[in-house]
Amino acid sequence: MNNKILIVDDEKEIADLISLYLGNEGFIVFKAYTAADAMRCINEEKLDMTILDIMLPDISGLEICKEIRKRHHYPIIMLTARGEEIDKITGLTFGADDYITKPFLPLELVARVKAQLRRYKRYNTVTAPEEDIITHAGLIINIKTHECTLNENPLSLTPTEFSILHTLCKQIGNVVSSEELFHQIWGDEYFSKSNNTITVHIRHLREKMGDSFEEPKYIKTVWGCGYKIEK
Repeated sequence: MNNKILIVDDEKEIADLISLYLGNEGFIVFKAYTAADAMRCINEEKLDMTILDIMLPDISGLEICKEIRKRHHYPIIMLTARGEEIDKITGLTFGADDYITKPFLPLELVARVKAQLRRYKRYNTVTAPEEDIITHAGLIINIKTHECTLNENPLSLTPTEFSILHTLCKQIGNVVSSEELFHQIWGDEYFSKSNNTITVHIRHLREKMGDSFEEPKYIKTVWGCGYKIEK
């Protein structure tokens, strides 16, 4: 089945350009030029991804991102025209999985779309029964259903947050570097990303888990090396 992708951008030329490139790759593309149109499509269609501009004429793309995350776990890529670090961090904090700054190379965007979908589908396909569930200190990760609970309380995680936690749990007791997390999650090492990308996702994970940065019960920062979950 072809993946369904929603493009939300009030600049028609940009939305049309992205649509053209993704359509040529076999994706089913929906376009929305306003937040209202975007929310209608989100409510009516079973989407696999949303590419979302931050600056929209009616409602901020960040607000749409928050609404999507209330009900859906599929990947969200944010578009920002300014390239300011605060926009990127805010987008990730609101639940986005990746960001790209305008102007961008269409082929780079297509590659990022494919990388996000590969990772998302990988964690939403059937695996061997013994690998379906990981448990550790009250934390339960179900790879098959993409569900996570902590002390019997459900955690609402984005695909990227789920991937980070899954990667750390697979190597409990070992330090996982930021570079390894990048490779495991995005797969495309040639993309230049700020260290803030992983840092923000880790911070968001800790907040959802009620974990402390100073005295973490789960995700520990190993300065100059990476992150680990203690045995």
